[in-house]
Amino acid sequence: MTHSLSTHAPYLTPAVHRLIDMALEEDIGSGDITTGHLVAPGTMGRGEIVAKTDLVLAGMAVARCVFERLDAQLQFTADAADGTVVAAGSVVARLSGRLDALLMAERTALNFLQRLSGIATHVRRYVQLLADSRIRLVDTRKTTPGWRVLEKYAVRMGGASNHRMGLFDGVLIKDNHIAACGGITVAVEAIRRQVSHLTRIEVEAADQAQVREALDAKADVIMLDNMDLAAVKQAVSLIGGRALVEVSGGVTEANLRAMADAGVDLISVGALTHSAQAVDISMDIQ
Repeated sequence: MTHSLSTHAPYLTPAVHRLIDMALEEDIGSGDITTGHLVAPGTMGRGEIVAKTDLVLAGMAVARCVFERLDAQLQFTADAADGTVVAAGSVVARLSGRLDALLMAERTALNFLQRLSGIATHVRRYVQLLADSRIRLVDTRKTTPGWRVLEKYAVRMGGASNHRMGLFDGVLIKDNHIAACGGITVAVEAIRRQVSHLTRIEVEAADQAQVREALDAKADVIMLDNMDLAAVKQAVSLIGGRALVEVSGGVTEANLRAMADAGVDLISVGALTHSAQAVDISMDIQ
């Protein structure tokens, strides 16, 4: 079964297209001296992209874009869709086009595909630990500079959800904001005067005193920062449904389920992106 791929996928933003161009320029530079001396101009070729290990696929459209940058007529046929589990040895895409373009684009395309599929595969393990749970697992802003749109897309392909994309699309009053303006109450009141009534206000709380202050200030979401399980349970009881509760910091695969069972609404995990390892994917010329 083949899968339709759009080079206009929502995650292929102008910034991602610039990233693709930068990555190709970084690798090819003034020209591929190996391919240039071995492949005659106009020679056509075929290749297959193969999963070398079990993985969750992510990034097929960006990989296709990389190849098409060097050969606009290249044919890229996907055998698997993003978000699907792929077994080791499976062909995930078949390519046909100029042989020099296939060879020059190979490493850059695979770098994108391996990194994004690595994140999706890593995230799926966390998601499986939360099976049958109502908890929403979300990522953070701990992403590779320039890769955020792609890495957050891979998180979704792994089955989790996104927190805010950046500083521009959500209010989160963190510890340094609190220190800078003199307290949670002052910070919340200042924000509330200036943002739309439709915008939720989230406050980071490091202890029960800050949880109480955030409640009194009528924060919409309270993030429990680096609290142990006992403190999380205490905070959930104190909040009593008056705000959404997010747990962040110190969450691992080992304690994820226990945190979820403590009665929180969201769990954010920076490791979903910053600690994921790339998976092994190769391209074979036919």
